[in-house]
Amino acid sequence: MKPRDLLRWALAAGLGIALLFLVFNVYSTGQVAWAMGLLALSAAGFIVYLSKQGLAWRYLFPGVAGMLVFVAFPLLYTMQIGFTNYSSNNLLTLERARAYLLEQTQPEDGRTLGYTLHADGDEFRLVLAPLHEPEDEADPAKRAALDAATLVSPPLALRSAQPPEETQMLPPVQASFHVNAPLSLKELLVHRDVLMRLKLKLPDGRVLSYAGVREFGPVSPLWRANADGSLTQVETGELFVPDMKAGFFTGTKSHAQLQPGFKVNIGLGNYVRMFSDANFRGPFLSIFGWTLAFATLTVAFSLVIGMTLAVVLNWEALRFRTLYRTLLFLPYAVPGFISILVFKGLFNQNFGEINGILNALFGVKPAWFSDPALARSMLLIVNTWLGYPYIMVLCSGLIKAIPADLYEASAIAGARPLTNFFKITAPLIVRPLMPLLISAFAFNFNNFVLVALLTDGRPDFLNTKIPAGTTDILVSYTYRIAFKDSGQNFGLAAAISTMIFFMVALLSLANLKIARVNKDLK
Repeated sequence: MKPRDLLRWALAAGLGIALLFLVFNVYSTGQVAWAMGLLALSAAGFIVYLSKQGLAWRYLFPGVAGMLVFVAFPLLYTMQIGFTNYSSNNLLTLERARAYLLEQTQPEDGRTLGYTLHADGDEFRLVLAPLHEPEDEADPAKRAALDAATLVSPPLALRSAQPPEETQMLPPVQASFHVNAPLSLKELLVHRDVLMRLKLKLPDGRVLSYAGVREFGPVSPLWRANADGSLTQVETGELFVPDMKAGFFTGTKSHAQLQPGFKVNIGLGNYVRMFSDANFRGPFLSIFGWTLAFATLTVAFSLVIGMTLAVVLNWEALRFRTLYRTLLFLPYAVPGFISILVFKGLFNQNFGEINGILNALFGVKPAWFSDPALARSMLLIVNTWLGYPYIMVLCSGLIKAIPADLYEASAIAGARPLTNFFKITAPLIVRPLMPLLISAFAFNFNNFVLVALLTDGRPDFLNTKIPAGTTDILVSYTYRIAFKDSGQNFGLAAAISTMIFFMVALLSLANLKIARVNKDLK
């Protein structure tokens, strides 16, 4: 075997071992599906690049793998979340939610001890003492607390953040430690995270846990696990069973739901909610209608303005056409977010230049950001300003491709400019322009940046269960539901995102069909 082949197989073996180690680590965290997917993708890569039969696939595999990882997987994962109740209240699995509740404890009243923290060179010592002097020394519990006075811990390396699991407390004589001045509260709080993990064992066998900024004490669990997976509240004895429809442990008597909840499959619940829940249906349908209107009107206004300017700039007798074309193209050359922020200042009700001009001419100062109709109009104005240069450039190129003989024949027939436009120019550029207009519609259907920077979806609808804005479009509404002030309902947001995907996919299919028809007509 040649040295080159040996090197290749050695590298492949090293990479394979590293990938197997990564798969094992993913599997050990409980993510079986992720581990199997990573193993399958890695195995496919080795088969393609190490076998002689997979030569053609060596060029296709990176693109296919990238599509699977960055397109198909996020889409399928989003669709899967859309069938669950995944939200800020239902983040955990059932097992993790149960484990979290079983870890909850509370200090036993009347049996806590105060503590102080003292420096001992580079380390520290804890000193325990009763919080209050017991009045009845015959009481065994109070007598034990009194006997535990001034117990001292061995030296603790708190700065290492790895304290021992259990620390034996000793009387001061055995500890051979001279009690110095305790650390201040500010200095004490620096070590709070480490102190919370300490377990202090007293000479009588009791084990104390962190119970407050100045207290250690015995703790008792709040919940007791049952064999059937339910939990019993120790204090009241009430049984809490996992509700696999709501995703909470629910009390059999009080019907109270425990936090945190857990993620469960709710089927088409999120999709049904879009149209059946009156509190959600009203804003959702309004936002859906506005999204369609916003995308349609933006494309229509941009088309009218862009095509008109393209026709005018194509007029041979117009002087300084190049200068005009450059100036009119500038809105497209400037980064969109900069233009949006500039317009946000221009439309300011009190200090914006637009209201200043309107006030000087007509004595009015419109409330652009607080009136729903004006806010939507402002979005259309700004988006048209950002979109018309693109249409203008496209139309200019298409107009130049029209044979000049058609216009010459029209001039001989005595046709007027409007006749030329509606009989020659418009019919010849609309068909090749249609796929681009559909693409522009799909882009504006998901134009999150404009809404987020200009209005943030506001002003909001009044008296809605889930906050929603009158200028929100579906994508910004989805973002608000998932990540902002609507309870972080990831399942509902994923369902809306899936619906948006299929709507845009239909537009893409229409685009491809129109492009195919145009190709067949040539």
